[in-house]
Amino acid sequence: MAFVIVAAPVAVTGRANPLQSKVEDLAVGSRSHVGVVVGHVILIALALFSIFPVYWMFATALRAPGDALDQTLLPWPLSVENFAYVWNTVPIGSMLVNTFVMSLILAAVQLFVAVLAAYGFAVWDFVGSKFLMFLFIGSWLVPFQVTMIPNYLLVSQLGLLGTIGGVVVPQLAGAFAVLLMVQHMRAFPRELLEAAQLDGRSSWSTLWTVVVPNMKPALAALGIMGFISAWNEYLWPALIMRQGDALIQVGVRSFLSAEGNNWGATMAAAGLACVPVLLIYIFLQRYVVDAFVRSGLK
Repeated sequence: MAFVIVAAPVAVTGRANPLQSKVEDLAVGSRSHVGVVVGHVILIALALFSIFPVYWMFATALRAPGDALDQTLLPWPLSVENFAYVWNTVPIGSMLVNTFVMSLILAAVQLFVAVLAAYGFAVWDFVGSKFLMFLFIGSWLVPFQVTMIPNYLLVSQLGLLGTIGGVVVPQLAGAFAVLLMVQHMRAFPRELLEAAQLDGRSSWSTLWTVVVPNMKPALAALGIMGFISAWNEYLWPALIMRQGDALIQVGVRSFLSAEGNNWGATMAAAGLACVPVLLIYIFLQRYVVDAFVRSGLK
C-alpha cells in the first residue's frame, strides 16, 4: 500500500495529466472549429455578393418585358420573350461567332508572343535584359486611356478601322502574359536545357520540343485567361468597330438609346454574351488556379 502511495505522485508529476491534456485539446479544437466556421461564413457572403449581379441579370432577362423593373428577387412568372426579342432583332449568332474568332486569334497570338519573349528573358543572359523586362512590366501599369488615342491613330493609318484586325493588332503583345510565362520558364529545370544543347538542338528546337511540351498547364491557363479577357473587352472594340452588330460587346449597346432603355432585352443580350465564357471558366478553371500556384504569383 505504501508503494502505491509513493508511486502515485511520481506518475502524476512525471507525465502530463491526461484529463488536463484532453481539456486543452478540446479548447484548441473548439477555437479552430469556430475559426473555420467564421471563415466559411465570410467566404460564402463574399461569394453571394459577387454572384448576385449575375443572378440579377438573368432574373431581369427572365421577367416579362413589362416587369423588367420589378424589384422582387424571384422572377415570376418566367418568360423568354426578352431572349426571343434579342434573337430576332439583332444577329446574335453571328456576333457570338465573330467575338469567338476575335478572342481566339488574340489569345493565340498573345500566347505565341509571350512564349518567345519569356524564353529570351528567362534563358538568355544579354545586356539590357533587366531594363527590357522593366519596360514590359511598366507597359502593364500604363492605363489603357493613355495609349488609346495613339493606338487609334495607328489603326486608322493601317486602314483597319471597322475590322477585327483593328481590335487585335494593338493587343498582340500582352505584358501580363510575358510576365507569367517568365515566371514559369525560370522555374524550368536547367538540366533539360543543357541536355538539349549537348544533343545538338538549336534554341528554336529546344523551345518547341523540350520547353513547350512540358508547360502545357501554364500555356492552357494563359490561353484561357487571354480568351476571357478578350471576350470581355468593351471599350476598344466599341471605339474601333463601326458596325454595331459585329461583336457581341458592341451589340448589347444597341438596346440602350436616348428614346428609352429596353432593360429586359439588354439583360438578355448580356446573359447570352456571358454564357460561353462562363462555361469555359467553369470547366477549365483548374488550369487557371494551377498556373498562379506554380508561378508563385498571388
